[in-house]
Amino acid sequence: MVGITGTPGTGKSSVADELAARGCRVVRLIETIGPYVIGKDPVRGVDMVDEERWSGEFIPVDGFVEGQLAHLLPCDRVVVLRCRPDVLADRLRTRGYPEEKVRENVEAEALDVILIETLEEHPPQTILELETTTEVPSRIADLVLLFSKGETPPSHGMIDWSGFLGAA
Repeated sequence: MVGITGTPGTGKSSVADELAARGCRVVRLIETIGPYVIGKDPVRGVDMVDEERWSGEFIPVDGFVEGQLAHLLPCDRVVVLRCRPDVLADRLRTRGYPEEKVRENVEAEALDVILIETLEEHPPQTILELETTTEVPSRIADLVLLFSKGETPPSHGMIDWSGFLGAA
């Protein structure tokens, strides 16, 4: 099972769409969390998920799992998608995200939040970090497939967005 994770707007769904179009099995994690929603975050207005119960009860698949929480699952490999924060902000605004959510996600991307969480859950040799800012989804899908087959070595920690802190 290969997880595809990242901050909202980094290209997870687009890459998953490309993999599915190529005949790969793709599970969209947003479709699996319904029974595990325990309420709304009163500040952020997003669903709160019992992540421990959800990941503990998740049945692994032979394929790809796509979503912001994919790195919390018992994946054999994890791909962390990254996007330059200023481009990410534009993508999120285009989707109609409120400015507070844009700032929150840009800050999370600049601080490597998803990568750090992934490194806390998985051995470094099972993680590939890919920059999606200027790449097309088909090229990222090519790299994800190669990594899933062990044909691309793991790599992470080379992207530094800290210069974007405070920008949105």
